Amino acid sequence: MPKLIQLYIRNVLIGFAIAAAFVAMLLWFNVMGLWHLVSTSETGLLALSILWFMNGIVFAGVQFGWAVMALAEDEDGPRGGTPATPEFLAIPVPVKSSDGKRQQFRGR
Repeated sequence: MPKLIQLYIRNVLIGFAIAAAFVAMLLWFNVMGLWHLVSTSETGLLALSILWFMNGIVFAGVQFGWAVMALAEDEDGPRGGTPATPEFLAIPVPVKSSDGKRQQFRGR
């Protein structure tokens, strides 16, 4: 089996295990009365399995993404730095008006 497929399956299993631990903690700490809702409803097992599966999809995706990004090689050598600030070369130029009077700015 290719190593990428092995990596994917391993990380998906880890993600679903993390999701199982997360759902178990939700039930153990009875967050928002979840243990009571699951244990007293006749469809509690279905709700619990859907909760675990949906969280498993999220945690597996995050786990696999983290594993893929961790595969990147460290770059050796310069990584740049602060760019040099350019010099400000603007020079004020006087402009004469046609009527010889100084005009004032009239805002809106």
